[in-house]
Amino acid sequence: MEQYFVWNTDPVLMRFGVLDIHWYGVLFAAAFGFGMAIMRFIFKREGKPEGDLDALLIYLGLGTVLGARLGHVLFYDPAFYFSNPAEILAIWKGGLASHGGAIGLALSLYLFCRRRSDIGYLWLLDRIAIVALLGGCLIRVGNFFNSEITGVPTDIPWAIVFSRIDTLPRHPTQLYEACVYLAMFLLMFLLYQKRRPPLEPGFLSGLFLSAVFSARFLLEFTKMPQASYDYSLSLNVGQLLSIPPILVGLTLMVLAKRSGRKLLCEQTS
Repeated sequence: MEQYFVWNTDPVLMRFGVLDIHWYGVLFAAAFGFGMAIMRFIFKREGKPEGDLDALLIYLGLGTVLGARLGHVLFYDPAFYFSNPAEILAIWKGGLASHGGAIGLALSLYLFCRRRSDIGYLWLLDRIAIVALLGGCLIRVGNFFNSEITGVPTDIPWAIVFSRIDTLPRHPTQLYEACVYLAMFLLMFLLYQKRRPPLEPGFLSGLFLSAVFSARFLLEFTKMPQASYDYSLSLNVGQLLSIPPILVGLTLMVLAKRSGRKLLCEQTS
């Protein structure tokens, strides 16, 4: 019988009395920390007021967490949460949906930009899309430490046994997603830094949505269903929720390129 790597790491990084510090929480905080460091670099590079970053962090934190939580509640197990509404607030028990987080992030940025006329919505969304990829990578590693969002059983050589769940070798889908997000982060950061003239507003956001959620759609085939009603559908909930952002992303990219061509024609005419 083939020997598989067994993952049995404690999800708790350290304990201080009754207080448990989880790997997931540390990586979630690191996602915001690294993200704000990169945004500080971007703001300084482009002459934007760095004093706005503290307010931006508050908007992003609230928007992302609230959106991710409500997304999980509404998309993945509404029957349970509507029967137990107090559980909606129990975020420490787990349950954050990336699709809801993306919606919350986009809405929070819109509210932020409404109060600041010197920062365009698409300009900011393009740059937040870059740092969101690094954050998504770290959060998926956190899911790996928690032995959650696991893959379907498989006999591939790199399968992993999550001993906190069962003894079956499974796809390490958390690591698949983490690698996709990291690769996309490096690509988009390179495009942002090296492309001259800069890409049209909205293009990076469109690339983020179309590429990330296309990958998510495909990787869902290797993932255990997350919703209570997945088994009755030909596509699971994660795949159905990935289709709209893919279409929105492609639309943004097309509109951005058309806008760029129109501007070029006006400048050369």
